[in-house]
Amino acid sequence: MSLFIILAAVNAFLAVALGAFGAHGLEGKISNDMLEVWKTGVTYQMFHAGGLFVIAFLIDRWGQTSLLNAAGWSMFIGIILFSGSLYVLSTSGIKILGAITPLGGVAFLIAWTLIIISAFKA
Repeated sequence: MSLFIILAAVNAFLAVALGAFGAHGLEGKISNDMLEVWKTGVTYQMFHAGGLFVIAFLIDRWGQTSLLNAAGWSMFIGIILFSGSLYVLSTSGIKILGAITPLGGVAFLIAWTLIIISAFKA
């Protein structure tokens, strides 16, 4: 059992559920601009759920390495910080949360960089 497969599947599930909630539950309740912010969170969550699947499969192929493990956790943290901050921002209007979003983006970049380094070392 791979923890990253579980995290990937949970995040993919949540992205679908949150996307549906945004389309059907938030429409008309928040501004169109904030609905677009919500959609951005959903999109990045789904893309990086896919990234977690990639990491799980690379671990299966290349073995558990500290680089791939760090990539997985960085990607998961990125989802929480990036998408999570956008969900809260879009529904609360608390603008300061926009300062957290780039930290999630940096975590995504770190994760993808660690995958690249792992590929060179494989």
